[in-house]
Amino acid sequence: MIIHQNASLLPFNTFGIDAKADYIIEYNSVPELQEALHTEMVKSNRLLHVGSGSNLLFMHDFKGVVLHSLIKSIERIQEDADAVYLKVGSGVVWDDFVAYCVESDWGGVENLSLIPGEVGASAVQNIGAYGVEVQDVIVEVNTVEIENATVRTFSKEECHFSYRQSIFKNELKGKYIVTSVVFRLNKRPVFKINYQHLEAEVLKNGSIDLLSIRKIIIAIRESKLPHPKVYGNAGSFFMNPVISKQSFFNLQARYPQIPHYFVSEKEEKLPAGWLIEQCGWKGKQIGNAAVHDKQALVLVNRGGATGAEIIFLAEQIQASVKEKFGIELKPEVNYI
Repeated sequence: MIIHQNASLLPFNTFGIDAKADYIIEYNSVPELQEALHTEMVKSNRLLHVGSGSNLLFMHDFKGVVLHSLIKSIERIQEDADAVYLKVGSGVVWDDFVAYCVESDWGGVENLSLIPGEVGASAVQNIGAYGVEVQDVIVEVNTVEIENATVRTFSKEECHFSYRQSIFKNELKGKYIVTSVVFRLNKRPVFKINYQHLEAEVLKNGSIDLLSIRKIIIAIRESKLPHPKVYGNAGSFFMNPVISKQSFFNLQARYPQIPHYFVSEKEEKLPAGWLIEQCGWKGKQIGNAAVHDKQALVLVNRGGATGAEIIFLAEQIQASVKEKFGIELKPEVNYI
């Protein structure tokens, strides 16, 4: 394992917050992680596990130990006529994994192209985009329990996945570290492009296949989202709110143009970016924190912003949306 002392957290948060940690420990295997968890350094300090930090906002220096996975293996563990099963290390960059699957002509994750972060975090966050969630392809999640360093495998059902949620974000938050994820990819891909205007964009290329879907989604995301190296950001800052059908009908009566997406017979999902834009926040800046001028769902660090500045901006946006629409926006980003 690799141990850094009084180390910068810049490589571990896409918001570009220049915070420091007392210690950063990077491990290359499950046994190394278990060894680290048994050390006095870990046992006697506050602990935080990070990936690339695409869902983190540091409010100040982290007093304690930060753990980071360097497990970057992709192992084919099972295969049949219809599917291939891959065991993927938690430290693999998510979009590198998506590219690997698309190049291999295995379907299931192409709609999740260019989502920042690492594979371990994908299961914790249940990342999603364009009508697909990572839970759709997860078979099981391999972990190490922090308290006693024992290995435990969670089935998909045991992960309690829901919209942007998992058991690792709720009941078992801070108790387990994901070391690898087993995915089932389709050898006979079923394309899911009936979300927003994705199908029309893909058809402009003349064919529908995994590569064309990936290319279009990357182009759409790049047109809306600033690169973190240009303006620090965590992608979508807020979750799209899911509300009751009756609440939706009440809003639709006042705002006939309100966009929406079917969730169930009882619930409807609204795009948080649209709600924020209707409140006049798109492109607005407070201090060094701003709302992106191309996508109101994205908050950006214009340079030198502190975590507190970004949180203040987020709170002002939440208050505006609550006042205008009666909807409480919930951050997708974790405040540390």
